[in-house]
Amino acid sequence: MRYLKAPLGVSPTTMLKYAIAAALLAVLLLLTIKTAETCNEAVCGSVVSKCLLTKSCNCDLKNCTCCKECFNCLSYLYSECCSCVDMCPKPNHTGTDLSRKSHVEDFEEVVPQLFAVLTELPDPHKRWETKTFPVDMEFNHYDPKKEIKLTMLSVEQEVDPNKLTMITVNCTVAFWAQCMSWTKCKSSCLSMGASSYRWFHDGCCECIGQYCLKFGINESRCSQCPGGEESKQLIDEEEDDYDYGEHDYDDQDDD
Repeated sequence: MRYLKAPLGVSPTTMLKYAIAAALLAVLLLLTIKTAETCNEAVCGSVVSKCLLTKSCNCDLKNCTCCKECFNCLSYLYSECCSCVDMCPKPNHTGTDLSRKSHVEDFEEVVPQLFAVLTELPDPHKRWETKTFPVDMEFNHYDPKKEIKLTMLSVEQEVDPNKLTMITVNCTVAFWAQCMSWTKCKSSCLSMGASSYRWFHDGCCECIGQYCLKFGINESRCSQCPGGEESKQLIDEEEDDYDYGEHDYDDQDDD
């Protein structure tokens, strides 16, 4: 076996120390790059190890056979740690303001199956509360590309009955209980597979499903936010009177 000779004036022990230090530095650099691009190992290491050990996250976003199990396993760290198990949809960095009291944005990559699974039943950890309501839409088929367009109808619009097909779909939104920052709201809704999100300026976060128009409900309903609890109580008392947008022209008809 051949051994490397130390340069003159440098002992083999010193060389070994330098080699170990260089190796550790290289490993640390690789981990830092990996963490910045994908997974926060310092925060997620323990919970991810548990979920991998129990095989709770052995699936992908395409078939989503264990999405809910993985979401529950990662628990409140899901939005921070979903990248560690390849369960984070890709973000979209473009956004558009819709109103003065909230910020809204569509996601480029959506996972409606994941969102449907997570909002089908009440969250066991009470992290969010779901609301589902029917929406009437116009269903148009465009040839030759067979594109599908869904739009809200008003009574003022003149439509051809022969070309019009009305369908009723369920819009589902999820209001997070706790107040959160804009970036936290965006990442939380993205991790749930939502189609879009609405972040209210009081800190309330609303994740919006694929069949919702005009970014869901334009009212803060988060139960533990300053403006959310009051709105929630008001709506519970007057649920039948709440307007989801389908009666915008009722007053004009009465005139």
